[in-house]
Amino acid sequence: MKVNVIGGDIPQQEIDAYVKYGKQKYHDRVIREMTVKTDGDFVDLRFDFADVPFDRIRRITGYLVGTLDRFNNGKRAEEHDRVKHTV
Repeated sequence: MKVNVIGGDIPQQEIDAYVKYGKQKYHDRVIREMTVKTDGDFVDLRFDFADVPFDRIRRITGYLVGTLDRFNNGKRAEEHDRVKHTV
């Protein structure tokens, strides 16, 4: 992870504490970059996260699905025969 410090020098121990805080707070996300902006006794932390892959979910034949892998032959035929509208 890249760490940028703006506004002054801070000890590496303090930077490590901010990194640990960010990893605990955002444990379910990947932090690409962290910016530490200092202004006297105040510190502003900004985090830049890695992109999260998005799976497309569609409503097909009354079900919310991402893929048709788990459909049986009847549901696959129903999906194949449905009217597809265009915009």
